[in-house]
Amino acid sequence: MGKISLQIRTTLEAIEELYTNHPDYTFLLKLKCTSCGEVSDKWHDVIESQTYPGKTGKSENNYIAKCKLCGRENCLDIVQGSNGKYTSDDQGSFKTIVTFDCRGIEPVEFSPSEGWIAKAEESGKVFDNINLTEKEWVEYDEKSQQSVGVYEFESMFISVK
Repeated sequence: MGKISLQIRTTLEAIEELYTNHPDYTFLLKLKCTSCGEVSDKWHDVIESQTYPGKTGKSENNYIAKCKLCGRENCLDIVQGSNGKYTSDDQGSFKTIVTFDCRGIEPVEFSPSEGWIAKAEESGKVFDNINLTEKEWVEYDEKSQQSVGVYEFESMFISVK
């Protein structure tokens, strides 16, 4: 299949940077078999720090599964060094935060979960383990005495070379 990047767009309130706790972040993905077109109804965990041996035993992948419909073994890897940060300068645009190397499957849906990190603009305070399951997050920054937040979280996938 090739490489597919996950891009996000969100509105940041008094936040300079938003990023995942790479390489331990759990990307929750719905996947589609490119052989038969079957789309999973379950969420699949893909974590860069976890690998599993392939059927030949020579390579390891971040995700391996056999398609329930056609029986084909498919795999997916997170491209090392592809994790990016969404910054206040990126607001209003989609930006790549991670790239997947896909063989036989492709991600079709992403659900943000716990494990995001946000850095406040004024104070530089770092907020750890943010939960974006509801696609928004609000907190109060004691140092700068203002509200901080992430709103209108959106995601999409694009093919890359």
